[in-house]
Amino acid sequence: MSNAAIYFHPEGYETARTDLKGRHVAGESFLIGFFRHSGLDRFACHVDGPPLARLFMDLADRHAPGRKVELYLTGEPSRLANVGCLFLPGPGIDQFAWRRRSRDQRAYSLCGITHTTSESPQTLGALATAPIQPWDAVICTSWAARSSVEAVLQPYAEYLRDRLGAAEVPMPNLPVIPLGVDTDAFRFDPSVRAAERAALGIGEEDVAVLFVGRLSFHAKAHPIPMYQALERAAQRTGKRLHLIQAGWFGNDSIAAAFIEGARRYCPSVNAIFLDGRKPDVRTRIWAVADLFTSLVDNVQETFGITPVEAMAAGLPCVVTDWNGYRETVRHGVDGFRVPTVLPPPGFAPDLADRYDAGLDSYDHFIARASQITAVDVEAAAQAYALLAVDPGLRRRMGEAGRARAAAVFDWKAIIPQYLDVWRQLADIRRHAQERAPRRDGDGNPLRPDPLRMFQAYPSRTLEPGMRLVRAPGVTRAAAMEALATLLGDPMNSPARSLLLSPTADIALAIDALDPPGCRVADLAGLVPTERQILLVRSLVHLMKYDIVRPVEPLGAREA
Repeated sequence: MSNAAIYFHPEGYETARTDLKGRHVAGESFLIGFFRHSGLDRFACHVDGPPLARLFMDLADRHAPGRKVELYLTGEPSRLANVGCLFLPGPGIDQFAWRRRSRDQRAYSLCGITHTTSESPQTLGALATAPIQPWDAVICTSWAARSSVEAVLQPYAEYLRDRLGAAEVPMPNLPVIPLGVDTDAFRFDPSVRAAERAALGIGEEDVAVLFVGRLSFHAKAHPIPMYQALERAAQRTGKRLHLIQAGWFGNDSIAAAFIEGARRYCPSVNAIFLDGRKPDVRTRIWAVADLFTSLVDNVQETFGITPVEAMAAGLPCVVTDWNGYRETVRHGVDGFRVPTVLPPPGFAPDLADRYDAGLDSYDHFIARASQITAVDVEAAAQAYALLAVDPGLRRRMGEAGRARAAAVFDWKAIIPQYLDVWRQLADIRRHAQERAPRRDGDGNPLRPDPLRMFQAYPSRTLEPGMRLVRAPGVTRAAAMEALATLLGDPMNSPARSLLLSPTADIALAIDALDPPGCRVADLAGLVPTERQILLVRSLVHLMKYDIVRPVEPLGAREA
């Protein structure tokens, strides 16, 4: 199989939001690319309920009209065996592995994807202790992202071996597949460029430098090195430089800091701030620029989609030699990568400790790490200056980047890699040995069946041999009417999805409760297997309100 059910929730795929982040953009772009380039004749959607299902179907109809959509509700995970794989828009496949274990671990594969790996290392650690199988995977968007995952999993595995004597600590597959873009969306008519530059007051001979993304000095890219480098380039070249920062601020104080920072550190550069949450800004702004820059210095970044978008738009890139940027922009070919420096391992355990203790928020944690990340300002200045004075160099690098984006990072090239991973996982599932097969009991011992966890609480449990009968004077019709009344009572609203509604199934059971009564096992045999759990729960519910009684007195359990 090379298909997967897409676990769909707007949190993973929706960009129409005030708290827009790269993972939202990447998720939406992936889903559109999947619809357009998977070549599948049907799409499968794993979804919590009908409203979200309609959103998914609308998206599918918009981008792949005429294709069939099959819905797989999250309350019925066993049905995913019909698809063979569940794709999740994040790395947390552990909780889904536990749900699968309660049924059939070989029924389907799980496939997640990394975005930010810095926020919750414990989520990655959970992959080592969850019932992950050889046919599961977490796609890493870059080799740098994979390295960060392994930097958590490998020491944790060593700890588990030392602590518990584990002979083996299985890990998920970690294939590396970059994020993609629709390269056709970044081609613009020259008239668009002319109109947008005129609207921003950018002259024909001026040089427009573009940054796209969150405008956050603590969680994305500290702007001062960029400001300093651009000021040096403006002073050296005498060119009129415009810095367009198309993004969004977390609050007014951050906005004020960015605006004042540009005024202080690059007074020779015209600083333009645009709201990058607006779709027309996020698309048309690429036509304005002469070069793109992103001097990211933050550990929350794992891949970075904007340099790829810039290459698709034919812009040369000046980016930091940092995480996934190293794997997208070729130094001296598509642009320039600016060196970065971190202290060596062992010089920041206090940052992790303060974050773990709750003394620092996540924002403070990554902000502190950013403050001990150096960006080579002089190298950035030289790159800006070279590109500012040499239109031919800009053109050659932009054309090289556009060709690379089309060949390597377009969804037409990326989606088949996803399908291939899912196909490989299906093959592994057919042949590999199951890890930690389920024993008698609950699939997840830390989420036990409450009736197992609390079986010592009641006087008795409803054993198969227990004989039940209707309470004296209660007819079949009266029992059915009472059940309907009880289910309609607001105080019993939690029971409505737990029990059989007053239908033929429960009527058969109530009929069988004529004196001398009927055994629970025989009553259960009156309904299809998939509804026997509902029936047994319904019988206890009827006992709760003295509509049904045991033939033999229950008696109190001795202490």
